[in-house]
Amino acid sequence: MPSPRLAARAVILHRDRLLLVNACADKRSDLWCAPGGGVERGASLPDNLIREVYEETGLTIAVGAPCLVNEFHDPKSSFHQVEVFFRATITKGTLSDDWKDPEGVVHKRRLFTRDEVAALRLKPSSLPDIAWGTGLAYDPLEPILR
Repeated sequence: MPSPRLAARAVILHRDRLLLVNACADKRSDLWCAPGGGVERGASLPDNLIREVYEETGLTIAVGAPCLVNEFHDPKSSFHQVEVFFRATITKGTLSDDWKDPEGVVHKRRLFTRDEVAALRLKPSSLPDIAWGTGLAYDPLEPILR
């Protein structure tokens, strides 16, 4: 069985709005998540996160402290992912509908108010509490959503 996949994700509050991406290559899912993705060996988690956020959004960020460790799996396969979420701030750039994710996975990116986030299908479900809260949290293993 393969080792769990490691990913880094950014919790970015900009003007009290949370940056989320819709990362579904087939463009049919309504599931939103924090920007970020799988880490590459030989680069730190923050360096991987800076790269991933830029690829998905066109934004440059500064990475702060970790705020959440989340893990999920697909009970029907061997897929298991551990994600480390970091607080981050935008240092350069603006969101644009013209931006294209070079890997073609993220096709929507948007800043949401807390009330708007409450109406979304979102993973992990603890993300709003983390984004507008403080400290470090852990979400135990949960099944993957499609």
